[in-house]
Amino acid sequence: MCVYSVYGEPVAQDTARQPPPTAPTAPARTLLPFILPAVVVGVVAALVFVGVSAAAEQLQHVLWGPLPDALGVGRYSVPWMFAVLVATGITVGLVVWKVPGHAGPDPATLGLDAPVMAPAVLPGLLVVTALMLAGGPSLGPENPIIAANVGLAVWLGTRLLPRTPGALWPVLAEAATIGALFGTPVAAALVISEALAGRPMRGRLWDNVFAPLTAGACGAMTTALVSRPTFDLGLPAMGRPHAKDLLAALVIASAAALLGMCAVYAFPYVHAGFRRLRHPMLMLPAGGVVLGALAALGGHLTLFKGLSEVGELARAPEGWSAGQFAVMTVVKLTALLVSASCGFRGGRIFPAVFVGTSLGLCAHALVPAVHPSLGVATGVLGMLLAITRQGWVSLFTAAVLVASPAILTLLCIASLPAWLLVTGRPQMQLRPDGTPVR
Repeated sequence: MCVYSVYGEPVAQDTARQPPPTAPTAPARTLLPFILPAVVVGVVAALVFVGVSAAAEQLQHVLWGPLPDALGVGRYSVPWMFAVLVATGITVGLVVWKVPGHAGPDPATLGLDAPVMAPAVLPGLLVVTALMLAGGPSLGPENPIIAANVGLAVWLGTRLLPRTPGALWPVLAEAATIGALFGTPVAAALVISEALAGRPMRGRLWDNVFAPLTAGACGAMTTALVSRPTFDLGLPAMGRPHAKDLLAALVIASAAALLGMCAVYAFPYVHAGFRRLRHPMLMLPAGGVVLGALAALGGHLTLFKGLSEVGELARAPEGWSAGQFAVMTVVKLTALLVSASCGFRGGRIFPAVFVGTSLGLCAHALVPAVHPSLGVATGVLGMLLAITRQGWVSLFTAAVLVASPAILTLLCIASLPAWLLVTGRPQMQLRPDGTPVR
């Protein structure tokens, strides 16, 4: 009898009967030396993230609280939003222009897998990240914080522990930062396992993720002890799913993926438009002007990285109409596109969560039979698949936002058509020559 492989090719019968080779498990003595470096990197990476976030929050409180009050203008009035966003573009442009290292390479060329930057670049990168987070552009802290922690881990690790494999430090730093950002090492393990899937791997998968998981766990625990982060939006739990819920999940996730791909396809053109200005003191203030106009259109909830604003939407979704949700969805996605194109240093995950949440609540407002938790989870899932192309992170983030086990199966099913819509297409990341990564 002829046996066929999964690719339809004939396989000899005796070969087909042989069990697949099993990778040997690493002995404990091989893994134990990695625990201490992973713990140290996890704690330090989390403290860097918490420190930058705390500094940004303090500055944000001043910029959007006592300062406009003292000047006698509304905290979120159109003139003040416009002024702060333009001023943020100017200050970030000054740092990028004058500070050694210019705050790193073009952020449009960077993803979660950050390159190793020289130590002289890191102070400027952290400063512009804090300024961006406080000033209101629609980007999150993930990409620059990961890049800073990777550079710091490589610089210190290769000097303090020169016998440790050099390739280990970036992986530990990435896992630790992702664990700190999401408050759980599960996200870090998913990202690392997804990255390992396309690479040759020695030994078992769990042996390869042991040290990164340790770093991610320590990063998550440090963040939890210091700042107590949470992603649960407090939406009502969904009961037993029905056929209409499956249909809604498929439609919303696919619609979100298609909307996200509109921004992805526009990304190289918007980026090229800002690059024609050729100087950070022109590109970034110009971006601030556009973001100010978008804030005037979408309101103050479309500012910042979007995590706190998502919580505000979820607390009282009945407070906005479907049209208002639609406007916020389009404005926030456009603000993400502009912020990522004009030179602000930041990541795209957190603002994409806001876009997906607003889209899901728009679907609930249009069709009340769509459960709000289902709308939010599937909207976030489709948007993150398009923007990040990280399948596991998209599923994980969508699931933890609503904390409803009944939705998990629907999310897995809804991810299939959404993934077919985005896979193999351009990503929201550019090569140095300006062409999109695929």
